[in-house]
Formats: sequence, structure tokens, C-alpha cells
Amino acid sequence: MITHHGDTEARSKLLHEELTEKVIGAAIEVHRTLGPGLLESAGLVILELTCVEHVLPVHEAQLLTYLKLTGKRVGLILNFHVATLVRGGIVRKVL
Repeated sequence: MITHHGDTEARSKLLHEELTEKVIGAAIEVHRTLGPGLLESAGLVILELTCVEHVLPVHEAQLLTYLKLTGKRVGLILNFHVATLVRGGIVRKVL
């Protein structure tokens, strides 16, 4: 079977389109259910999404500040600049 570069590119584009459609669909469902003007008040867990070489103390301090300001007790820093998220890409803080 001969695979052309265009075939791989088309599959990759389709995969990204499917993924973004799922994300958009989930966002629409949340908006439909909870309505506009949410102002980041619905989540029970504060998520800080980042893509940095190393999570620094300032990132953890920022998360702790968010927890204190919102009155939430659990927060996660998810660092997507790692080969495997579960190995060094997750920091959990609990107040």
C-alpha cells in the first residue's frame, strides 16, 4: 500500500477538526446548561494550564492565590511541556 504525504496531512487535519469540534460541543453544552456570565465560578477545582520548561515556585504561589481568592480547596497545575503528563507535569495543591 502506498501512502502519500497528502493522505497523512489530510488525516491529521481531520483528527484536529474532530477534536476541536468535540471541545466546542462540550463548551456549547456547558453554556447551554449553565448560561452566560459564569465568570469562572462553576469549577470545584482550580486548573492552571501551562506549558513551561519547569513549574516554578511562582506558578505554585499563583495557584495558591487563586485558591484563596475563590475559596476553593483543591488546585492543579497541568504543565504540558513534558513528554508524559503524569511524570512531572502535574502539581496538586490542597488548602
